[in-house]
Amino acid sequence: MRILTFLLFVITASHAQNLTVRGLKQPVEVLRDGWGVNHIYAKNEHDLFFAQGYMAAQDRLFQLEMWRRQATGTVAELLGSQELKRDIGTRLFRFRPQDLDAELNRYHPRGSVIVRAFVEGINAYVTQINQTPDKLPFEFKTLNTRPGLWTPEVVISRHQGLLSNIRDELNYGRLVHLIGADSLRALQWFHPKANQNDKSPDLTLHVDGKGLMQNILELYEAFRLPVRFSKADKTMGVTMEDEALNRASKGVGMPSLQVMASLPPLTPSQAEIDAWFEEEKQFVGSNNWTISGEKSASGYPMLANDPHRAQSTPSLRYWTHLNAPGWNVIGAGEPTLPGISIGHNDYGAWGLTIFDTDNEDLYVYDINPANPNQYRYKGRWETMRTRRETIAVKGQPAQTVTLRYTRHGPVVFADAKAHKAYAVRAGWLEPGCSPYLASLRMNQARSWTEFRQACMASRVPGENMIWSDPKGTIGWQAVGLAPIRKNWTGLVPVPGDGRYEWAGFLPIAQLPHSENPKSGIIVTANNNLTPSDFPHRDAIGWVWAGPSRAQRIEEVLADGKRKTLSDFMRLQADYVALPARTLVPLLEPLSSDDGPTEQALAYLRKWNYSLDMNSVAASIYVGFETNLRRAFADLVIPDDAKPYLKTIPTKRLLDWAVSPQLIISRPINRDSLLLACVTQSVADLTKRLGPDMETWVYGQRTNKHITLTHALSDLVSDEQKKRINLGPVARGGYGETVNVTGSGLNQEHGASFRIVMDTEDWDRTMGINTPGQSGNPDSPHYRDLLPLWAENGYFPVFFSRSKIEQVTEQKTVLKP
Repeated sequence: MRILTFLLFVITASHAQNLTVRGLKQPVEVLRDGWGVNHIYAKNEHDLFFAQGYMAAQDRLFQLEMWRRQATGTVAELLGSQELKRDIGTRLFRFRPQDLDAELNRYHPRGSVIVRAFVEGINAYVTQINQTPDKLPFEFKTLNTRPGLWTPEVVISRHQGLLSNIRDELNYGRLVHLIGADSLRALQWFHPKANQNDKSPDLTLHVDGKGLMQNILELYEAFRLPVRFSKADKTMGVTMEDEALNRASKGVGMPSLQVMASLPPLTPSQAEIDAWFEEEKQFVGSNNWTISGEKSASGYPMLANDPHRAQSTPSLRYWTHLNAPGWNVIGAGEPTLPGISIGHNDYGAWGLTIFDTDNEDLYVYDINPANPNQYRYKGRWETMRTRRETIAVKGQPAQTVTLRYTRHGPVVFADAKAHKAYAVRAGWLEPGCSPYLASLRMNQARSWTEFRQACMASRVPGENMIWSDPKGTIGWQAVGLAPIRKNWTGLVPVPGDGRYEWAGFLPIAQLPHSENPKSGIIVTANNNLTPSDFPHRDAIGWVWAGPSRAQRIEEVLADGKRKTLSDFMRLQADYVALPARTLVPLLEPLSSDDGPTEQALAYLRKWNYSLDMNSVAASIYVGFETNLRRAFADLVIPDDAKPYLKTIPTKRLLDWAVSPQLIISRPINRDSLLLACVTQSVADLTKRLGPDMETWVYGQRTNKHITLTHALSDLVSDEQKKRINLGPVARGGYGETVNVTGSGLNQEHGASFRIVMDTEDWDRTMGINTPGQSGNPDSPHYRDLLPLWAENGYFPVFFSRSKIEQVTEQKTVLKP
């Protein structure tokens, strides 16, 4: 009903505008629909991707600018010395192709033409808007800066990629040193294993454990972290000349470099850094599934996908429809990349989730005491490669740094006293590893065979790619760069002396895959789908997301009822917490002399295990499980290990709850602990929501909600904050539900983008993106999708020209 009501208000008589854009070969039509999606119709391939870049820049200019600065290591030029380590890390890990055109053509036979056209389109818009700076989005005015021009190297940057496990590898090494390999295997859930008695993975540490306790990955972490802004940044983008003019006009003298340099830095603590990476590790995931025609109401295969990333304004995802000779594809990717990473064309639909490949390793070297640029390799001293970089720093002289590289990769840390150096071998620095760009090949696939062949070019990140088509085929292909390790697992740091080398990469075709399984169902949710007898265990990861989401999806899809798109939408919004099915029954025989605790137990006994927004039991349960996790972690994790093992896998928590003696050797009264955690949940909720338990509904402002805070929120007035910050909006679910909403009270991760497709009719596709297509608060499409998303709603994603024209709100003709 909400969708139909919305349709009634869409302007069907489109308002046309003509824009002259230098760089086009022929006119391009862009139909923007009522939900802000651009449907681009071009007469040739160059103009198609030129227009994609141009329109993305129009909608997401500040997002693109920050991407450009992060990709090029020029954030300190804008924000000062607080970002110097980020820029050093970026340049240290920057991919520098020997042959740029050859690199671009790895992603598509005409990749060079496509990427260059996309960049030309971005630059055309940047050039135009810089001629009228008063029309720039507010972020540029707030920071007193302007957007810069792109190059193809910016597109193929690796800085944004969902990379791998180097932080875990370092922490596992520290934990083996502190508590031993057996204890670590008992606390972490490494799998798959051949059987219950399997003692793998091998966690033997062959390097000095004490040395691992240093801040080895500081530069790596610096370039991966999101950019944060402080009030001081309001002047950091001003040139010295501009600042002089401003102050002269007010009769104020020019500030000295020392004064500007003394602005308080915004450097996150190690605890904040750890918390961010922990959140990313836990909640950067996705769901996708596809069913055969025998399982659907239409008789045709259907497919759904909802990738989970950080919630933000604007969204990471960006919808686009690309139509030109040889191209007709719709869906979403990232606004900084050409093509569509999730969606469909005329022939089939596809989606992705993360598949755990391990393509990072930390190497430890002996350094020549007489020459710190030499390291021992196979019994001889080998000289590091060096590179000097000059980094502009706002308010200070430019900084010149020397970057060092071993044969394995960038040197991230040197211990001069111990004569040790540490380097990261990163598979994603190999050619052809720019994230998601291989989607360009997938966009033109006309069959499962062609789609699977396109997948062979998809190296980073590791993904579960699924496919369905109207001819009846469904399929799954795991993709990713998977180094072959002959003599170690890749889970702990190793000596860089030549004993531990990669033996090439596993061909993607040999990664797990299936076609038309007998069940008629394919489900991936970052869970482990690898058979225990998979012959290349050394090439993939040992740590996966818990199985709760996948098990719940499979449970619903295999209930014997033919599924519709409405069923798919309900499943993407599902709030059933499978861990509760194990934990809550353990509470049923328990009772308490404390009245509020007993009342809380009564709510849980009648609960249906769904974390609905209007449920009181949901609030009680989440508080209970949270406290149980903390209590369990305190019991099983030694104090000196806690900084390096932040969370316990849900699998281990449930194992302990059912059979405490399997995890904890000393006697413990499990029932007393469970009851104490319920009592603590009641105390926490009473403090936060008041004493009336009936008001403890889960979804409310002071409980489970989402508030989207703009990155520049601290730099603007209270009135402006109301315009750029969005929410609060009530939410349900948590980190283990199909509808992932994270572990915090404010939802910071989950699905901002969703899509459901029935291959019988592409015009029946439904989707959502939050909070809107545009990143500019002055646009009506900055926040218009948030109310619909908050109700787990969707808008129609029309594919045929006739349907699109019915919901077009504006037609733009880009003319050469």
